[in-house]
Amino acid sequence: MTSTISAYSDKIREMSLVSLICSCFHTHPHPNTISQYEDMEVKALNKRASGQAFEVILKSPTDLSPDRPQSLALPQKKKDVSLSELQKRQEAAEERRKSQEAEVLKQLAGKREHEKLVLHKAQEGNDSFSRKTEEKLNHKMEAIKENRNAHLNALKQRLRQKELHAAEVRKNKEQQIDLSG
Repeated sequence: MTSTISAYSDKIREMSLVSLICSCFHTHPHPNTISQYEDMEVKALNKRASGQAFEVILKSPTDLSPDRPQSLALPQKKKDVSLSELQKRQEAAEERRKSQEAEVLKQLAGKREHEKLVLHKAQEGNDSFSRKTEEKLNHKMEAIKENRNAHLNALKQRLRQKELHAAEVRKNKEQQIDLSG
């Protein structure tokens, strides 16, 4: 009984004063009642532009008698379950767990496969870049080597020409010395 009174006092604190007064005077269901519970009824008010409005009406505490069972005070009874039904439930739960585990493993395997594929593509990209860079470097080194060889050959050619010219100049000088002397 004290739990019912405390429940009503909580509901009264939540309700507006007008609703409380109306619930005391009108203990019979209203024609616009949408639904009726054990100790309260809900009725629809006229629709508003912003939506719908409802009024909750509590029954008076005198309607609640101590011999009438209260749904809030009584815990729900669990029905008796047979051993075979428990085993069936346990097997079903085990199957659900196994299927969820298999699904998780399947997702993980898919993620691993995706990671392998991504790593493989990245490795291919790195290898391709390295190969292209090495080819460019080799081509550049060959061009530098060819230019260096061409430059050295040109220097050698000029040196030979200078030596030939120097030899010719010496020869002419010796001839002049021989003629003059």
